[in-house]
Amino acid sequence: MRIRSGDTVRVIAGREKGKTGRVDRQVVKSDRVIVEGVNMITRHVKPRPNVRQSGRIQQEAAIHVSNLVLICNKCDQPTKPVSIALETGARVRGCPKCKEVIDDIG
Repeated sequence: MRIRSGDTVRVIAGREKGKTGRVDRQVVKSDRVIVEGVNMITRHVKPRPNVRQSGRIQQEAAIHVSNLVLICNKCDQPTKPVSIALETGARVRGCPKCKEVIDDIG
């Protein structure tokens, strides 16, 4: 997946189109991510002993990665990250537009 936890992304399709947020976590099996403040749903939770809050709870739902685009930290533009090899031999994700390093690939 091109998008990882902690990345800033913009929604490019669906009812949340145009919103920006930070990726909270990934659901790898279904190629979905949860973005903070985007794709909010209301869950109706019954009261149970030793369980958190009951009633109507607002929370983020998962959104497919094909509906998201990565936002570069430096140029603040949508980008498809590319693999860049450093002089040390390490590979990193980078922005092809401004040549800025996004983070380590590992």
